[in-house]
Amino acid sequence: MESDRGQERTESATPKRLREAREKGQIARSRELNTMVLVLASAGGMLFLGASLLRGLGDLMRESLNLTRSAAFDAGAGPQAFMHAVVEVLVRFAPLGLIMVFAALLAPLALGGWSFSPEALGFKWDRLDPVRGFGRLLSLRSLMELLKSLAKFVLLAAIASALLWRKSGMILGLGTEPLNVALPHLAHMLCWSLVTLCLGLVVIAAVDVPYQLWDHARDMKMTRQEVRDEFKETDGRPEVKAQIRRMQREMSKRRMMAEVPKADVIVTNPTHYAVALRYDQSRMRAPRVVAKGGGLIAERIRKIGAEHGVAILSAPPLARALYFSTELGREIPAGLYLAVAKVLAYVYQLRSRGAEPGSEPIPDLEIPDDLRHD
Repeated sequence: MESDRGQERTESATPKRLREAREKGQIARSRELNTMVLVLASAGGMLFLGASLLRGLGDLMRESLNLTRSAAFDAGAGPQAFMHAVVEVLVRFAPLGLIMVFAALLAPLALGGWSFSPEALGFKWDRLDPVRGFGRLLSLRSLMELLKSLAKFVLLAAIASALLWRKSGMILGLGTEPLNVALPHLAHMLCWSLVTLCLGLVVIAAVDVPYQLWDHARDMKMTRQEVRDEFKETDGRPEVKAQIRRMQREMSKRRMMAEVPKADVIVTNPTHYAVALRYDQSRMRAPRVVAKGGGLIAERIRKIGAEHGVAILSAPPLARALYFSTELGREIPAGLYLAVAKVLAYVYQLRSRGAEPGSEPIPDLEIPDDLRHD
């Protein structure tokens, strides 16, 4: 299958393409499924209402044919009796009609859902193009519709013929039965005949529904160029990508700041960098960086730490080494174990004495040459 540009449609439809197609009324539909549901609803309605419906029609016929001499020769009685009969018929058929209307409205929901598109109702001049019309006649879809119609005709004709052959004696026997017995008997026969025909429609729908889903997916396929163009129009636009990156940074920053109160210590530069460390002996092999930043972010980390009583210690070489060597959420490198261990020991001593966390510098922190950032 090729597009108007001559490119192969090999890519699955994007959500945007499917959404736009739905707005235009291009969704998967199966007329066979709708027909099956409608006939099945009719059969169900006849099963519950058929006997009383035909009995009521018999009573109406008996009433209409039972005329007095004066009514028979009254010119105005005929139209009045006719209107009365029409109203009675509509009232008696109303429940069955409502069942069929609801079935006709609910059947499309089973495949594709409910969709109303004013654009699909509009007039399209390209439908008058004889070349495109001839192309549609010779398309795979037209061939499938032809084969489906032939198969449906053959299957339903075979079922109907079998029904007539099997019930021919019962049908002929209706003429020998009293009217009040024959009418419910006829309703019963019609109901189960419709149910039997539905079995054939079920087979047809079971074949048609997967085909319609496949055909719709095939029609919605896109070329690689169309996918690239759509990506450029949405997520691929520079301003959109910048906005996404900005939102991602904001979300990451909020998550990071939420971890600062859980830290054991904040190592600072003291003003340029701040790195928050946390160590849980039962769950971590080594201390982990839960927050880090420079400039305004470092100031924000120090402020949140101070508000929650986290120890803030000034160790510029260690702060720079941690900032540049360790990613957020990762464990510190082995070369910094000794220096960080001294910092944590100092913090634990402060806590054991009940002293307030301060920002006093810690001497004698050895930083390996390969991790130093002076």
